[in-house]
Amino acid sequence: MLVNNAGFATYGYFTELDMRKDLEMVQLNVTALTHLCKLFLPSMKARGWGKVMNVASTAAFQPGPLMAVYYATKAYVLSLSEALAAELRDTGVTVTALCPGPTESGFQQRAAMEDSKLVQSGLMGAAAVAEDGYRAMMKGTTVIIPGFMNKLMALAPRFTPRDMTTRLVMNLQQRVGH
Repeated sequence: MLVNNAGFATYGYFTELDMRKDLEMVQLNVTALTHLCKLFLPSMKARGWGKVMNVASTAAFQPGPLMAVYYATKAYVLSLSEALAAELRDTGVTVTALCPGPTESGFQQRAAMEDSKLVQSGLMGAAAVAEDGYRAMMKGTTVIIPGFMNKLMALAPRFTPRDMTTRLVMNLQQRVGH
């Protein structure tokens, strides 16, 4: 089994953020995850059994102003995971994309976004997210979104105009009081 759960984010306007940090984020969230999948999947496939869980996010389902690079990296993780799951169907190897919403962890502090409206609206417990992800991975589920509100947030972009979704996410990402 392989669980790719390393990742971090930056918070703020794209034009004002440190480019090195954004490139480090792409390196960790995208390149390292891809590299690990490339390293482990061939032997899993040859053995006829294996499980991969890639941690994406509800961020994967829409553009994310104030966290543009993070949202884009998570869209990559979701897309890659779904594609790999399809390629590996009937091989005994499954790939699961875990797409949690805001979760209690050090993530918010690392991204310096503890006072964003999204974070203030409530966080899901890390243990509950991990349990949902583990159960889904063991069943071979391709995409798991823990929590009812997170499922709604992930589905909403399918039914709203893209520019409206982007404005809504921008509003949710704003700091409280802005």
